[in-house]
Amino acid sequence: MKKRSHKVSFIGMMMALAFVLSYIEAMIPFSAGIPGVKAGLSNIPVMVTLYLMGPAYAVILSLVKVLLVSVTFGSMSSFMYSMAGALLSIVTMLFLKKADIFTTRGVSIAGGIMHNLGQLIVAMCIVENAKVLYYFPILMVSGIAAGLAIGLIADLIIRRIGVLLRKNE
Repeated sequence: MKKRSHKVSFIGMMMALAFVLSYIEAMIPFSAGIPGVKAGLSNIPVMVTLYLMGPAYAVILSLVKVLLVSVTFGSMSSFMYSMAGALLSIVTMLFLKKADIFTTRGVSIAGGIMHNLGQLIVAMCIVENAKVLYYFPILMVSGIAAGLAIGLIADLIIRRIGVLLRKNE
């Protein structure tokens, strides 16, 4: 029972952190001059959860994060874009982590790219025009940059928390 309570506490902390990071990101006027480009700070807890707690917890965290953030700070359209990006991203990251051929940074980069692609697919459906996909190369570059940054930060956290978790076992 004690171990389960630790997992619940950990997931609760990661959810709170993801929520706060989403809020901070919404408040900071980050603009690379490209509409829709964000740093994706709230994905740090998702990556940490994926590597330390496993795929089921990471999926739950990712989907609940999208729901809570959309209800609190967003709209129905932001929910659709975020959910599509989160679903494509988390499925890709689960697959690549399980394949065990990429580093944390590589998994994060792929997740960032797929998140952008998921959002573009929703946009394509909404405007009923495939030309939206011309925007993908630009978003791919931002997905690589954000994914790399998130992967580096998550890797540092995973290493430090992993050491603490092993000490307490």
